[in-house]
Amino acid sequence: MQPLRGISYKIVSVMVFVGMASLIKAASTDIPPGQAVFFRSLFALPIIIGWLAMRHELRHGWKTKQPMGHVWRGLVGTLAMGFGFAGLGLLPLPEVTAIGYAAPLLVVIFAAMFLNEEVRAFRLSAVALGLIGVLIVLSPRFSMGASVNHAQTLGAMLVLMGAVCAALAQVFVRKLVFTEDTAAIVFWFSVTATGLSLLTLPWGWAWPSASQWVMLIMAGLLGGIGQIFLTSSYRFADASLVAPFDYTSMLLALIVGYFIFDEVPTVTMMIGAAIVISAGLMIILRERHLGLKRARQRKVTGTVGHH
Repeated sequence: MQPLRGISYKIVSVMVFVGMASLIKAASTDIPPGQAVFFRSLFALPIIIGWLAMRHELRHGWKTKQPMGHVWRGLVGTLAMGFGFAGLGLLPLPEVTAIGYAAPLLVVIFAAMFLNEEVRAFRLSAVALGLIGVLIVLSPRFSMGASVNHAQTLGAMLVLMGAVCAALAQVFVRKLVFTEDTAAIVFWFSVTATGLSLLTLPWGWAWPSASQWVMLIMAGLLGGIGQIFLTSSYRFADASLVAPFDYTSMLLALIVGYFIFDEVPTVTMMIGAAIVISAGLMIILRERHLGLKRARQRKVTGTVGHH
């Protein structure tokens, strides 16, 4: 094991995913979410296929024992991406990031419901605490009064729905890793997301400007590169050691939001985010203590269910 290498790969993957989200956000003025998902998935494919070929895993990459498992994972994963991308166009980047942190909390609940995992008081309390943090982040968007911006309220709802779908996707992946190769899960997700997002074409795609072409293609390439670094990080270090570094995306989102999108974080958002992150870290530490093996699922999705 090379813990520092694992952690650095993880941080690189987080930086790449924040860069990808920033590009999607910058293009979102004219480009609908379904079209953004299409570019993000399609242009990630050559990177992922190239990587699988280099690792001589391409022949495993096609094989699957559970095609329907991939379809369901693809469906909820694509919805998560679409909702998240729609929210990026309506809300500040750090806020999207903070609400997205609801996903690992919801995974605990969904795993208890659908995978019959035993969840005791400690993790349930952590989930409850984290969801209070999410409500604090959301509160200004749902408060009554003249100051409420309807677009931002819609954005908050979309990002929350995205987090629910991302959590469901992680639960599907937790089932898939028992029979499927990591390569197959990553490959088939890109394929299904490309196909499903293409179905949004009849609802009107926009012809991108020159700069938008660059941003959308770059977003896809970065999505592929981020996935590779994410998956690789778990080869060099223990999952519970690498997982907390997912939360470095908050810091990056604050920096990018402030300097590129002129977004000044509010105190409410920061307090809520701090509570959600604390709850997420409590769950990671508890699962490490319980000896629950999360490495195989996190190899594919990370902790917060990256899009």
